[in-house]
Parts: sequence; structure tokens; C-alpha cells
Amino acid sequence: MAELIPVGGADEVGDGSVRSFEVHGAEIAVARSAGKLYAFSDICTHRRCNLSMGGEIDGDEITCECHGSTFNMGTGEVIEGPATEPIEVYPVIEQDQQILIEA
Repeated sequence: MAELIPVGGADEVGDGSVRSFEVHGAEIAVARSAGKLYAFSDICTHRRCNLSMGGEIDGDEITCECHGSTFNMGTGEVIEGPATEPIEVYPVIEQDQQILIEA
């Protein structure tokens, strides 16, 4: 059964930003856009670049700076290639000023 893992303070991920956290050995990115939190694999499925390192957020999408692949942060689906495989997404909540990821 999955558990809620505290990864950081709510103030560590400002609106329009993304930050990477290690959870059980996996690199998971947490982004906030229009006040909503998203958690997803920090590794682009195209060439394994880190999405949190220069990834551009637009609404519920993030674009990898390496080769321009765009993903939906809520569903993981590829919006625009060259990536063809989706990224993994995780349930995330903010509670008591903490960010919690279900992993």
C-alpha cells in the first residue's frame, strides 16, 4: 500500500516553479501552477534529462529544456515529442504546510 511521504515545506515550491525531491530512490519533481500542485517523474522519457532543471511550465504542461518534449503534469501524457512515452505521475497534497507525495 502506498504511503504519504513528506518531501518538503509548501513554501519550497512557489507558483510557476518546479523542484526535484528524492523519494524511495526515485527523482520526483513537484511543480506548482496556478496554485495547484503536481508530482511526476523528474526524468524525461526521451533522453533522460531532468525536467526540473530548466523545464518550462505553462498551465498544466512542462516542456523539457533538452529537446522540447512537452508533458501534461497531471496525467503524464506526451503533448509534443520527440518523447513518445509518458512520464509517471504521483498523487500529491499540501497539508500542514508540508508537501506530501503518495509513493
